[in-house]
This record gives sequence, structure tokens and C-alpha cells, in this order.
Amino acid sequence: MSEKLGLMICGHGSRNKGAVKQFAQLAEGLKARFPDWPVEYGYLEFANPVIHDGLNKLREAGCTRVLAVPGMLFAAGHAKNDIPSVLNTYQAMHPEMTISYGRELAVDTRMVKAAAARIQEAIDAADSDVPLHETLLMVVGRGASDPDANSNVAKITRMLWEGFGFGWAETCYSGVTFPLVGPGLEHAAKLGYKRVIVFPYFLFTGVLVQRIYGTTDEVAERHPEIEFLKAGYLNDHPQVIDTMADRVQEILQGANLMNCQMCKYREQVLGFEAEVGLAQESHHHHVEGLGAEAECQLCDEICTGACEKQVRAGGHHHHHDHSHDHGHSHDHGHSHDHDHGHHHHHDHDHDHGHHHHPYPHADHPHGPKSLNREG
Repeated sequence: MSEKLGLMICGHGSRNKGAVKQFAQLAEGLKARFPDWPVEYGYLEFANPVIHDGLNKLREAGCTRVLAVPGMLFAAGHAKNDIPSVLNTYQAMHPEMTISYGRELAVDTRMVKAAAARIQEAIDAADSDVPLHETLLMVVGRGASDPDANSNVAKITRMLWEGFGFGWAETCYSGVTFPLVGPGLEHAAKLGYKRVIVFPYFLFTGVLVQRIYGTTDEVAERHPEIEFLKAGYLNDHPQVIDTMADRVQEILQGANLMNCQMCKYREQVLGFEAEVGLAQESHHHHVEGLGAEAECQLCDEICTGACEKQVRAGGHHHHHDHSHDHGHSHDHGHSHDHDHGHHHHHDHDHDHGHHHHPYPHADHPHGPKSLNREG
């Protein structure tokens, strides 16, 4: 019997309707690249359809092999741990259908081109003309408890910095690690540049992107001598879709290997030595499939930051920020001797339930004071 291929696009999910809509648009763009295959998408949490729903549709369509790709920028907890856990569980239940897992978007020249296009759009829309040598670029990453993922954001920053020829560039993060956006921009403001371009290296909209823009406005008010530009996030830029399509082809070519050289679950990474060999498990099953009940009702597709105001008024932590890349990122891009290619094999028994492994720098003065309030 001939093999019938299907494509599964795996996302995280969001409470924000705009982010969910934009992910669906990205999935539609990828469908156009593979017109002869059934293509489905699904989320880990907070939105429907969930991943197993998409897999069910592909199985019902007669697919004997599914190529699954994570719609994520870097390989932190969701790409390394949570999605593979869902796929492995489904695979065990349906051995008649083989699931092959691809790698994340990662550091790629096409992703750099997409990022450069968003930055150039902001420059072109500016009212004034400031030389690049008098401009500072601030790239804002999501932030994770995985230092390898965080370092990849810094590499993107360097490639954009050197590519454009900006006077200076910095990297900060929206959560979990350091420096956060506020301290990062305050530091940047001291360096004497006439313009600061703030670029969220994010795929989609949501409260985190709006929080970045809101913090930028706050810092700009304190530094009227500096022009602050807010660049757009990546969204469904054609180069992003090109990169994801290439990740699918990598699976077919047998080249879908995650880079494990700096993985904190494989190697003794400085500061994260206690996490080598942690067991693989997903922490999203308890919210998988939450749709309308998890959806933010305070705004429509465009996040207004209304939830942030509620949090500040109520004095409690807001759970729309999706700060999940913290300490439960048990990696699985390690043993590539079978179709999934995302198990790790360590003879360690870590019965830690759903407790998140403590982030070693949770008390850093320029980052979150405690990881507990992030999750």
C-alpha cells in the first residue's frame, strides 16, 4: 500500500482571538505550499482545535504518515517537550499512523529577512530621518528558562545589527529571564542614540506584544529627547511561511534534527546543571482544548492591554501572559533514530509532577523576582 502523507501544524494557542486568527492564516499559507496533502493545525491549549483533533482528521482522511511541525520560533519547552509528548501519546494510541516530527523555525536567513522587513517598514513610516549609525535596535524575545533559546534571540539581534549597520543593538525579553523590556529600554536610553527601534521577535499578536509596546510608550515619555519606533511582529510574512515549508521538506529528507549541542537537558550548561536528564512530560493536558471559556473577553482581535489594567488594579498576577517556558521544558530533540526523533533516553527517575524546575536567576534585579508568579 502506498504511503499517504498529511501535514500537521502545531501551535501553542492563545487567549487572544487575534493571535489564534493569525496562526490560522499562517496555516492557510502553508496549505498553499502543499496542495496535494491534507493539512490540519491544532493547539496545545487555550484554543480549538487542539492537536489531537487535527491528527484525528488526518487519520480519518486516510493518512498513513503525518509530518508534524511546530509553529514556533525557537526550541524551548513547547517545541522540545510539550508538543512531542502530545504526539507520542497519540502515536501510542494509533500505531497504524506514523508521526514524524520536524524542528522549529530556528535561526534562519529567511527569518532574518522577515525580521528585517518589519524593521524597515517602521523606518520607512517614521516622520523623521535618523541615520542608522545614530539608531539603536532593541530586539525583544519571548523569554524562556532555556538559555539556548534565549541565546538564539541574541544571535538574531546580532545578524540584524550587522546587516543594517545600526549604531548599536540590544536584546531583552518579555518574561521569565532577564533583562525585561523596561530595564532593557532604560539601559538603552542611557547610551546616547537619537532613535530606538523596538522590534518584538514574535510570530503573532497578543498581550505580550501589547505589553512590549506599552512599556515602550512609558519609557519614551521619560525620554522625550529620543525617538522610539515600534516595529511590527513577524506574523505571516512570506519568508516565515517559506521557512516552515522548508522544515516540512527536512523531515522527508531525514534532516529534521534539533540542535542539541547547547541543550540544558543533554549537556552541563552553565547555571542549569541540575536539569540534565529531567523526565519528559507535558504540562498542558489540564488546559488542552479550552476554547471560548479560556478566551479573553476584554477586547476583540486587537489586544488593548485592558487585562493589564485589571491586574494592576487588583494586585494579582494575570494569567493571559502565557508564561509557560519556565522550568518544565524537558527536551526531546535528542534521539533521532526513529520517526519522531524527539525522545531523550536518560535512566533518571524524576517524579516531580507538575512542579516547575526553579529558574536559577529568578531573583535577577532586571528580571522577574520569582518564577512562581510567571506560572
